[in-house]
Amino acid sequence: MAKPNPARRAREPVATVSLPRPDDQFQRLVEAVRDYAIISLDPHGRVVTWNTGAENITGHAAEDVLGHSVSLLYTPEAIAREWPMEELATAASEGRVEDEGWRVRKDGSRFWANAIVTAIRDEDGRLTGYSKILRDLTERRRHEEEIRASEERFRLLVEAVQDYAIFMLDPEGRVASWNPGAERIKGYRASEIVGQHFSRFYPADRIASGWPQHELDVAKKTGRFEDEGWRIRKDGSRFWANVVITAVHDATGELRGFAKVTRDLTEKQRVEALEAEGKQINEFLAMLGHELRNPLAPIRNAVAVMGAKGTPDPTTAWARELIERQVGHLSRLVDDLLDVGRITSGKITLQRAQVDLADVVRRAVEAARPLHDQRRQTLEVDLGTEPQAVEGDATRLVQVVLNLLGNAAKYTPEGGHVWVRLRRQGNQAVLSVRDDGMGMTADLVPKVFDIFVQGGRSLDRSEGGLGIGLTLVRRLLDLHGGTITAVSSGPGHGSEFVVRLPLAKGPVAEASGPSPAKAEKVRARRLRVLVVDDNADATESMALLLGLWGHDVTTAKDGAAAVAAARREHPQVVLLDIGLPGMDGYEVARRIRADAETKRAVLIAMTGYGQAEDRQRAHAAGFALHLVKPVEPDALRRALEVIDHGSMIVAQRP
Repeated sequence: MAKPNPARRAREPVATVSLPRPDDQFQRLVEAVRDYAIISLDPHGRVVTWNTGAENITGHAAEDVLGHSVSLLYTPEAIAREWPMEELATAASEGRVEDEGWRVRKDGSRFWANAIVTAIRDEDGRLTGYSKILRDLTERRRHEEEIRASEERFRLLVEAVQDYAIFMLDPEGRVASWNPGAERIKGYRASEIVGQHFSRFYPADRIASGWPQHELDVAKKTGRFEDEGWRIRKDGSRFWANVVITAVHDATGELRGFAKVTRDLTEKQRVEALEAEGKQINEFLAMLGHELRNPLAPIRNAVAVMGAKGTPDPTTAWARELIERQVGHLSRLVDDLLDVGRITSGKITLQRAQVDLADVVRRAVEAARPLHDQRRQTLEVDLGTEPQAVEGDATRLVQVVLNLLGNAAKYTPEGGHVWVRLRRQGNQAVLSVRDDGMGMTADLVPKVFDIFVQGGRSLDRSEGGLGIGLTLVRRLLDLHGGTITAVSSGPGHGSEFVVRLPLAKGPVAEASGPSPAKAEKVRARRLRVLVVDDNADATESMALLLGLWGHDVTTAKDGAAAVAAARREHPQVVLLDIGLPGMDGYEVARRIRADAETKRAVLIAMTGYGQAEDRQRAHAAGFALHLVKPVEPDALRRALEVIDHGSMIVAQRP
């Protein structure tokens, strides 16, 4: 037997239905309800009664629907699957059915309805019809959909986060959710960790101290807890984490769990540790430089005294020259070590000017040639015929070339060859320093500019060095916008270092004054000099050297004695150590400058501290010149030669 078609019945003419008449008072009560559609149907599903709420919710007036099938309220999809009749059949068999779904208003718009259909039977149990109550839940459904959509967006957001572990804990601290960021950071898949207590992420000593529970207790009490510390990954490795735990409560204030966000700060902590370590290293290097330079100063002074007095004894002359060379070597090592520290910390500043790179190379070759001669090496230099103008710090560029020549001499055996070649290639000046020495292995070539990296060494370390010279070269060239590359065909086949620097625009500017090598010496006058240093050897050796040069010398070993000696002797020049006991050199300088009787004295700082800020402090305190120990005798002599009537003119920084 075919099932009746509800859609067809909705269009059938109204049939006369005879039902027991309801009580008038009850009918008025039902009619007054506006928020619920209260409808009665006959056994075939046709509308018998229609209250005000039904009209209000559906838009149909009673006269429009009485006698028609209730299926007119259903969507075409529901009618197509015969749901209206199935709903009535279920109510008839089970007594009652409740449903939620879309219904259709008179104007065609849809609303989400909760529907309860109840079968009505007489005293004999015969089905006499149905009661149907509809409630419009569209607004509630819209709100629920918004919540679901919001939750879905939040879920997608959390699942998209890879850099943070974001997960929920239940009130007891068991993992309730797990995002991909948590899997990446901690190493657990969701299936492995959900339901497990979060304390497994903590080191054993923190678990033993009850720290995980302490975090939850604080979050529960204050609403939030934040901490940084070590956490444990699935593989047992540690990582430094920033952790934020937030207590989550429902609308009644009941604790529902905790939201936990963990960020892996291992790299950040490593960088901070390196920065702190770098600062400590720089401070150590500055102190090391000072402590090394202090004993070097009297040694160099003593050597200068020996040279000034002269000696016919070849052995003594040999010993003096040896000491002079080794002091110079040690001084350069200290300077290189400190320069690397300054460049690394960004504290080095270039004195830029347009310079001829060929002239820079000549100066470096002149300084390096004694080392090559000592090792009986042939040093061949080809600088071409045209100037190579570059923008840079001439002193620092000389340092670059000098380090490359020193490196070549060090790794080339006695009797070997070193070639220096300078040429223009396009818009670059290209300098090559090549040797036929011990060469480099293939794995050493790319690392040769790293700090403290050195080539193969014999146990006696006869080549010397700290492995910082080439590091310094590369970093100085970086500051100049240049590059350096290393090439070697292997051990025993020598090495070549190629420097490339951008050429400056325009011709090389002429030097502003004669070079020290060609300048006519200014006739030195006999000067009254006060030497102040708490190192007795440094004071006495400097006084002896100055005396041999023809100056009148007075000494002092502390700040108070220096101020008193200046007032008593009225020196024209004060060679002043900075690191004095009690009153430092800066304060001594300020007091000498403040005294009308001594203020015209030329102050020259002699110190083991040689960083840029040290020079700035010296200038601010009134020093005319800042010389770093051990002071080159020739540099000091040139400084004294240009003093005239209590003022100092420095043609070139010594």
